[in-house]
Amino acid sequence: MTKIIGLMSGTSVDGIDAALVEISGYYVDLAVKLLYKQTYAYSKALREQILAVCSGEPIDLATLAELDDAIAYEFALAAQKIQEGNSPAELIGSHGQTVFHLPPQEGVRLGYSQQLGRGEVIAHLTNIPTVSNFRVADIAAGGQGAPLVAKIDAYLLGDTNKYRCIQNIGGISNLTYIPAQKEINWEQGVSGWDTGPGNVLLDLAVHRLTDGSQNLDYDGNWARSGKICQPLVDGWLKQDFFQKPPPKSTGRELFGEAYLEQCWQDAGPFGLSEADWLATLTELTVASIAQSYRNFLPRMPDEVLLCGGGSRNLYLKERLKEVLAPAKVLTTDEVGLSGDYKEAIAFAILAHWRYNCSLPGNLPQVTGAKQPMLLGDIHLPIA
Repeated sequence: MTKIIGLMSGTSVDGIDAALVEISGYYVDLAVKLLYKQTYAYSKALREQILAVCSGEPIDLATLAELDDAIAYEFALAAQKIQEGNSPAELIGSHGQTVFHLPPQEGVRLGYSQQLGRGEVIAHLTNIPTVSNFRVADIAAGGQGAPLVAKIDAYLLGDTNKYRCIQNIGGISNLTYIPAQKEINWEQGVSGWDTGPGNVLLDLAVHRLTDGSQNLDYDGNWARSGKICQPLVDGWLKQDFFQKPPPKSTGRELFGEAYLEQCWQDAGPFGLSEADWLATLTELTVASIAQSYRNFLPRMPDEVLLCGGGSRNLYLKERLKEVLAPAKVLTTDEVGLSGDYKEAIAFAILAHWRYNCSLPGNLPQVTGAKQPMLLGDIHLPIA
């Protein structure tokens, strides 16, 4: 067993999820024990600076370098804190903080994805070998660089008889489809892609409606009190991203402030209340997931396992149960894997595969890469 820390901050920029885990095995025999977990919030000033950069606010190179190191410092501090009272970790896998993601255009250019919080600083401050920058190798092979957790989902959450979808609802929503393991060559049937917005538009809308005093709709209660404007949802689903077949990925560059403003303009003629507006934005997340399943999966799943912050939105979960019936909608917690920390755990596993095993971490049929790749740059502490 190897003790590894996984660090992750997603597109919601809520803070740094840290997971201290023990890992053994490789692929089929992969086993993970979650020892300790904690989320460490960014300071208000740092979060606002990150969100400003994500929204396209101009920044000079000196300030960008300072931000890169400030984020790395916070990630290193999270790694140090999670070890307090525990035996030391042997390795860190850090995703960093995505501030820009540009999918590839076939035949035109490679994609580009920028994560801040450089691994060499984390290794230096913690004195622990650190693997970071996981997306670039897949992108260099022509892939999207996302989603990267499908291979991990397949080995941790596959089932002998059930066809499953693992639906992560963070700022952006993505899925992993896992055929029943009774099927011959079931691994080759694993697929996954970004389905569209998860919580990002909802959180931005709540922030706007409350003049910044609130950042999310707790349990979806505000949206639940409203009425869905179905014509708006139907119109939004005609957008190019939703129609494009996988492999595909997205981020705040598409589903961000400008997109929300356009949605707000579209809603003008309908005279929606604030609750109606949130109910309709929630339905966009729900409907885009359901449409993606029906358009692009080889078959509908028997079970859908939710994870990420959106899995705690009870109204969103209820709507998914309705539109995805007869599939059973659960959470990954209900099958033994923490939904809030699954992504952090995943980057600990990717670090394990890269540093301890020299095994590829991507699935080319998911990301669109030309070949399997070793993911992540290795940074060793200064001797």
